[in-house]
Amino acid sequence: MGITTVTSREFNQYAGEAKKAANNGPVFITDRGKPSHVLLSFEEYQRLTRSGRSIAEALAMPGVEDVEFEPPKASITAAEVDLPDVRA
Repeated sequence: MGITTVTSREFNQYAGEAKKAANNGPVFITDRGKPSHVLLSFEEYQRLTRSGRSIAEALAMPGVEDVEFEPPKASITAAEVDLPDVRA
């Protein structure tokens, strides 16, 4: 699955080609060099919006398989708390 980036002008001139490219992955459309829209195939849209998916599926994006991500392990320990004596 590849990611394609086109300017809004290119998208307006070549909408058919952008639709074909969306069958192979998302098409990012930029305005003034910044992403403004994403074109997806309807199948991909349905996959992303279906209910009952896992958090891993919801966060998965094409191309992220190559990204190394190892979050640090959380270390939770109890701490002593010095509370004032409020007994009367």
